[in-house]
Amino acid sequence: MSGTIKRGMAGAWVFALAFFCAILSLQASPAQAGYAHFIMDANTGKVLAARNADVLNHPASLTKMMTLYMTFEALHAGRLRWDQKIKMSKNGAAVIPSKLYVRQGQTFTVREAVYGMIVKSANDMAEGMGDHLGGSEARFAEMMTRKARQLGMTKTVFRNASGLPSKSQVTTARDMAKLGLALQRDFPKEYGLFAMESFSFRGKRIRGHNNLMYRYQGMDGIKTGYTNASGFNLVSAVNHNGRRVVGVVLGGKTARSRDAQMAALLDKAVPQASRSRNTEQLVASANVSRTFAVTPAAAPTASLPPASVPLPMFAERRQDPVAMQIATANNQMADMMQVSAIPRPGPTAVSAGQRSRWEVQIAATDSEAAARSLLANARSNIAGNYAGIAPYTEAVQSGSATLYRARFTGFEDQSSAVSACKELKAQSYSCVVMTSEG
Repeated sequence: MSGTIKRGMAGAWVFALAFFCAILSLQASPAQAGYAHFIMDANTGKVLAARNADVLNHPASLTKMMTLYMTFEALHAGRLRWDQKIKMSKNGAAVIPSKLYVRQGQTFTVREAVYGMIVKSANDMAEGMGDHLGGSEARFAEMMTRKARQLGMTKTVFRNASGLPSKSQVTTARDMAKLGLALQRDFPKEYGLFAMESFSFRGKRIRGHNNLMYRYQGMDGIKTGYTNASGFNLVSAVNHNGRRVVGVVLGGKTARSRDAQMAALLDKAVPQASRSRNTEQLVASANVSRTFAVTPAAAPTASLPPASVPLPMFAERRQDPVAMQIATANNQMADMMQVSAIPRPGPTAVSAGQRSRWEVQIAATDSEAAARSLLANARSNIAGNYAGIAPYTEAVQSGSATLYRARFTGFEDQSSAVSACKELKAQSYSCVVMTSEG
């Protein structure tokens, strides 16, 4: 073999090796994503720490938290059963790992899907469940985004059930905290599953990788996520001696640095958190997955028919957050099965007849005194000229529990209500603009 040929072959091998190493370095390099965190007292709604909390980022597998929320909702509504067998869709079988490798046409149970999404972050289970609930990936993504709006997640847009890369699938640290809180609040029994470290799937032991949860005292969930575009994401929840905190970190450079950052944030936040549980519902919107009975003080008993609002179209552009607050209220009314009055009048600062058409709701608590306290504190943070506004509370029956909505009424028009809500959000209050009928 001539020297020229040998040198050519050697050069080819060097080029191939360099190319292979370059590919490996791309796969292993730290994710280039924007960093954000948001830490909230789950008992009071107080923001304990925040950085870039409203900047858009990709959720990655945190998306499965919403898929699980909607699965739990379907279970409670009787549309699913835990032992129900579902055929794996073509779309679900074709997704890339992480997965449980159920082939197209084979069946899996709802329980296997839930465990698989929580412990393994199985993409095939998420996509298969989404296709079953929505009929298609696109339709289920619309359902997910609509549910996000109902939960007060004003900037999140979903495009699939698993969190696999999509340019227009976006969220924020604040929105993900709201979703984590909603899972705890609306499905407390099912939420306990997020503490699972492993489960058995058809003879194999499947282990999870939420490593921080396994070693951080008081942490009981909830979900990790990663893609190149998102970076290393984490939503965590801690219950330590009655101090309940929800934390979100987005855009970590590595899993280890993300976990270390979350631990450091929680170490500072947990001692600051309250032990009282005044606020059972910390987003301003009502829990629309259930039927509520509503009583305005001194109001006549009447049944209100559900409003008819079309499913919104979700553009890929960034939505205006104030406009979305109004859309949230409309979607809530559309999805309520029934709203009816109950004979439980309570004292309020204004009578039902003095209420304005447009109102701002900041919370719903299990104590009327707590609702009044929240309103008093919030009023001091509204700097604008709102001389005519007044606090207003109303009892809301949720199963056997009674919540008290905390609202401001007396706004001259929609514009002034929106302006007040903007001021409150700037002070880290949750709020939503609603009509007095909502």
